[in-house]
Amino acid sequence: MTTKPATPITETRIVLSDPTALGVFGLAMVTFVASTQKMGWTTGSTYIIPWAFFLGALAQIWASTVDFKKNNYFGSIVLGVYGLFWAAVAMHWAISQGWFGAIDAKADPRQLAYACFGYFFFSLFIMVAAFEANKVFAAILILINVLLPSLGFSILGINHELFAPLAAWSELLISLFGFYAAGGLFLNSYFGRSIIPLGAPCGFIRKGAK
Repeated sequence: MTTKPATPITETRIVLSDPTALGVFGLAMVTFVASTQKMGWTTGSTYIIPWAFFLGALAQIWASTVDFKKNNYFGSIVLGVYGLFWAAVAMHWAISQGWFGAIDAKADPRQLAYACFGYFFFSLFIMVAAFEANKVFAAILILINVLLPSLGFSILGINHELFAPLAAWSELLISLFGFYAAGGLFLNSYFGRSIIPLGAPCGFIRKGAK
């Protein structure tokens, strides 16, 4: 009796592209639009909400989920953390403008300041890791750690003359570095070589990193 050879089991793998350029572009775009209000070039936050929700939140959260699947620990955590931040900020603005009905008289919008402080605490740890990613990411994280406490103190009315412009300029610079990083990530990945330099890791922790 002849036995039929077993059919080999084949595994289908879905290959996902690196989503980091999209996530970083989302961060760059929303901070650019939001910074125009802080710089005094535009007024109000109503028309910032779509950019905060779709670019700041959805683009970064989607990129984060792809990075989780690709086992990119840094990208998945960082993009997810800041994507959720912008989702919450968009919701805060929408609530404050009465999108969901009358606002409770006891509601205190200054709670956003403490959310900024909370994000600042974790962003310090992200900054340490960013120094071991590349110099552009390191610069963005340094600026984020200027923006968050400055924004928090400004919302609380503490030394507004200092912290409001500090928040405005740091957010604008975050967006410009973000556009550069997104463009570099896109072109470098597309051509498979370094077209736009992002700067080598600083190597403070990973000794000998180049």
